[in-house]
Amino acid sequence: MNKKIVIIGAGITGLATAHWLKKDGYNVTILESNSVVGGSMVTEKENGYLIDFGPNSGLETSPLIKTLVDDLEIKDKFIYANKAGNKRYILRDNILHVLPMGLKDFIKTKLFSTKAKLRLALEPFIGKSKDGFYQSISDFVTRRLGREFLDYAINPFVAGVFAGDPDKLSVKSAFPKLYRLEELYGGLIKGTIKGARERKKSGEKSKQNAAMFSFKDGMLSLPNALYSELQNDIILNAAVTSVIKDENIYKITFNNNGVETTLNADLVISTAPSYVASNIFGKMDSELSNHLNNIYYPPVLVLYLGYDKKVIGHPLDGFGFLIPSKEKKKFLGALWSSVIFDDRAPDGKASFTLFVGGARSPELFSDDNKKLIDEVVQEFESLMRISGKHEFMKSKFWNYAIPQYNIGYIEHADYFAKFEESNKGILLGGNYTGGISVGDCIKSSEVLFNKAKERLL
Repeated sequence: MNKKIVIIGAGITGLATAHWLKKDGYNVTILESNSVVGGSMVTEKENGYLIDFGPNSGLETSPLIKTLVDDLEIKDKFIYANKAGNKRYILRDNILHVLPMGLKDFIKTKLFSTKAKLRLALEPFIGKSKDGFYQSISDFVTRRLGREFLDYAINPFVAGVFAGDPDKLSVKSAFPKLYRLEELYGGLIKGTIKGARERKKSGEKSKQNAAMFSFKDGMLSLPNALYSELQNDIILNAAVTSVIKDENIYKITFNNNGVETTLNADLVISTAPSYVASNIFGKMDSELSNHLNNIYYPPVLVLYLGYDKKVIGHPLDGFGFLIPSKEKKKFLGALWSSVIFDDRAPDGKASFTLFVGGARSPELFSDDNKKLIDEVVQEFESLMRISGKHEFMKSKFWNYAIPQYNIGYIEHADYFAKFEESNKGILLGGNYTGGISVGDCIKSSEVLFNKAKERLL
């Protein structure tokens, strides 16, 4: 318990890892380069609108989430999504179609052709693939479910989750549970049925069935609560410049408001983005630096719009909609923010969060994005049958948005494991290693906590 642990990064992974360690009696210091905590969790309030520019929600896939909320005593702020947000739409032929969630709806839907529906019936009879790490999600889905299902279900889904390109994402690295259904059970339909029994025993839920949650004051409430608990152990405006090994001790050098400072640690846990970690560990291992640099983060523009409900022609009866690349629109999709959670917009108003760019179309951006935003707003208003102008608009541009687990990612992951094995006092974490969702990051924090305890024995 006298060992010194330094955590680099005060995003949700770093903060949650620190929480478990402090709870168990360990001595922890967190270094954060920004003046605030939360990483990509950014919540703002303006003119009665509540805006989440990063993750807008989480899925309660693990009991750890409730444990964390209970530990922080923020149960009264924890909220679930409204049932009105259960319906999802997919754009096809410029029409918003409800994504079918059951067999009866699937048979009736016009989102998929009769040929595509019949093709799905062949899925249980499709054999296994050879190597998932070098197989794209596009290849996997086309082989198992057919091209149309890829184009109008998986393609928009991948854009909504990763802002990614299904032709480039590795099915086994980016969607390990999906690939596991084929490996373990021989198919997706059989695996979905049998895998539900396993999850029931473990207390975990699939992302399809997990409840969606947020907080009354937005997603930043979670890192803010962790900051309140850990503030005496956090140094803000502390940009780590290097980590070097000196015998059995690691020396962490950081710049704090222009002053260079060095801390000694028995264990270093990095949860900084890979492109930041690349510079930090470059002096220790140039090959590690190359692997970290080769993880791609596409640019994404998040556009938040507010309207008077009276001018909106489309029923506000769902989560929002996603757009397949075949539809040739300027944006990836839209969340109906004020439908999903209460108190996201003033009375009588509706708010929406749109996503632009990603790995599908990073070339859209320029020094002046005003013209692009105007085109996106025009497309959105046409699809939603909006007859009036927006009353509120705000945007945030993420130059490095979401790490992509592309084909060949396994080579990075293998080297990360090799580096950790050679350097017992360093652990690598963050959303480029254990999954990109809020739930994934919280589960990763427990993995880091357990690894840290083993290393410090």
